Amino acid sequence: MSVVQIIETFGLVGVTIIIFAESGLFFGFFLPGDSILFTAGVLASQGFGNIAVLVFCVWLAAIAGDSVGYWFGLNIGIKIFNKEKSFFFNKRYPERAREFYVKHGGRTIVLARFIPAVRTFVPIMAGVGRMQYKKFLSYNIIGGTIWSVGLTLGGYFLGQSIPNIDHYILPIILVIIIVSVIPAVSEIVKSRREIKENTTP
Repeated sequence: MSVVQIIETFGLVGVTIIIFAESGLFFGFFLPGDSILFTAGVLASQGFGNIAVLVFCVWLAAIAGDSVGYWFGLNIGIKIFNKEKSFFFNKRYPERAREFYVKHGGRTIVLARFIPAVRTFVPIMAGVGRMQYKKFLSYNIIGGTIWSVGLTLGGYFLGQSIPNIDHYILPIILVIIIVSVIPAVSEIVKSRREIKENTTP
């Protein structure tokens, strides 16, 4: 099913569940959150659903999903990382996560919202790393609001401005996906540069 077919078939309930799951449930990393939000906004501009209700539901789902992911990491995820030599569940990862979130926590929570798949695991690892919940929640609200409301309204206003916008949904979604990967690539390049500078005599 295409993104448009998913939204038309499952409606507001389906969109809300997808955003909730992709925001923090362990199995939700493969769901198309960015394209769902944007396309739902476009369809709302064409009379499919109420934009105010849509925006509120996806905003609430995004923040609640991240919070559930955080509590999963805090209460259950920590028990998974108990292997001495495991690549995925090494017992050293929780401490590394804690140190990382102490240093970069807030920025990471907000930035991860715009990176597919990564946004699913970041709140879980924030819980594993025992990031202070009040701090997590504040950045969760900031990132969740910018991401969910921004993409949805972006699709809505673009749909109102461009005639026959439904003909251009696929290429626009591809652009959104490419743009969403840029922050991750930028961070990787920056990290490698810093490592190189620190190791160069």
